[in-house]
Amino acid sequence: MSSCTSAPAPETLDDFCIPDDGAGPAVSRPVPRLDPERCSVAALTRGDSGVATAPPAQRWLLVEQPGPWGREALLESRFDRAVASRVARRAREEGVRVQLVRRPGARLADTRRRWAYVDTSPGVERAWWSIRSTDAELLDVPWDGSVGTPADRPMYLVCTHGAHDTCCAVRGRPLARDLPAPSPADVWETSHLGGCRFAANIVVLPQGCYYGQVPGDGAEVVAAHEQGRVALPWLRGRTGLPLPVQAAQHHARHELGLTGLADLPLLRLSTLDSPGADVERWAVTLAGPRGAVAVVVESRLPAHPDRLTCAAPGPGRARTWHAMALTTP
Repeated sequence: MSSCTSAPAPETLDDFCIPDDGAGPAVSRPVPRLDPERCSVAALTRGDSGVATAPPAQRWLLVEQPGPWGREALLESRFDRAVASRVARRAREEGVRVQLVRRPGARLADTRRRWAYVDTSPGVERAWWSIRSTDAELLDVPWDGSVGTPADRPMYLVCTHGAHDTCCAVRGRPLARDLPAPSPADVWETSHLGGCRFAANIVVLPQGCYYGQVPGDGAEVVAAHEQGRVALPWLRGRTGLPLPVQAAQHHARHELGLTGLADLPLLRLSTLDSPGADVERWAVTLAGPRGAVAVVVESRLPAHPDRLTCAAPGPGRARTWHAMALTTP
């Protein structure tokens, strides 16, 4: 197995070692510096909010796949290419999100060919790990938690998908390497999570909590989850929940000081009349510790577009979320 042992220059990744032809000596692939034009730097400078930006997926398939990933990770990796498109099609049909995962700093190490089914649905929040003999097994095995060994600890997946966005590589790989989880087995690098401008990004499974712009080694995120709480300053939202609910929960948590993972479950969601073409408004009712908490949230399209990812061909507009009112018993 090859490895890179020389100290990297600041602009290189010391743990990104890929052979030129799969058999030759490993080389360190340089990555551009995070200059002001990079999406994550620009987002920090603008003060972009990551609130209510977690994706809608509730069911996940994690596939351990060491080695390099192309932009379309499952289709452009060492996963069996004759099988990859069929797995992707099945995932679309069943509403399952596929993530490739690998151990930090061990991309070319032997793999146990693990895979996991994860259900982040409120009240379920479980993950089951299995080992495949061939990639083709994933075409027929049930994705429902009926097979595999239940996981008993949170899993920290750090987006390091450099082929999708440079910021994810430069910010994500050091975080994945240094994240102080209770066990190294709790930490994985993962393919594109979304919201590249919020790098470094983490999703904690099976709770489905998305974090962005995570500073340092991520110790605050780990400490919070080990205590059954969310790390509110960096919380983007909870996957599987509608975006208005993510926004309402975030505002209510901040105002009421509620950071427990199970705090403020959804009771009701309804659409309100829109005050303008680029504005949408919702009423969200959450279950608080002393009764129902009512939150009115609004999403707006910014007047001017911005570059949202390093790979984007041009600027775009992403909705921002704002709390208009909060009522407690």
